[in-house]
Amino acid sequence: MAIKVFIVDDHYMVIEGIRALLQNETSIELTGHAMSADSCLSFLQQQQPDVILMDINLGDKSGIDLCATVKQKYPDIFILGLSTFNQQSFIRKMVDNGASGYALKNATREELLEAITTIVKGKLYFSHEAARSLRAPDQSDLPVLTRREKEVLGLIAEGLTNNEIAEKLFIGTTTVDTHRKSLLNKLNAKNTASLIRIATQLQLI
Repeated sequence: MAIKVFIVDDHYMVIEGIRALLQNETSIELTGHAMSADSCLSFLQQQQPDVILMDINLGDKSGIDLCATVKQKYPDIFILGLSTFNQQSFIRKMVDNGASGYALKNATREELLEAITTIVKGKLYFSHEAARSLRAPDQSDLPVLTRREKEVLGLIAEGLTNNEIAEKLFIGTTTVDTHRKSLLNKLNAKNTASLIRIATQLQLI
């Protein structure tokens, strides 16, 4: 079954470029495009694609904010951030707001296809440049974790509950909860899922 893809970008040439790359792919069904956040949200009220290719800079709203809005209303839609920028801060904000990946607008057809097929499987995808940017984080930007926080973070990533972590580390559940809240705060994460995503990007786990 073809993957339904929707494009959100405020530059028509970019939309046409992506369409030209994907239109002959039998595994992809292009369901349309929007050139603003408002028209994107209007479209989604009528039908939902599997994947949205979303520019991070839109005329009426930041794609980073739109990403959060879409994921809140339609959590099953996968979002791939698209940009000419590969700054770590943009990538992290996009992923923290629910995006499943990030690619640059100079991506080849193969990269775009790989990105789409990867994120619909529930995995994260980063183009080479984006991955390189994440692999070389600004050290001053890295949060400083205590030894215990690192242990708790590792166990959270393994999917353990507060009770299981407390049992494993021989500490109280209240202490685990304190460490968890501290980690969310230090990594500027909204929930456990984004905490694990950000920690993975920063190579903390």
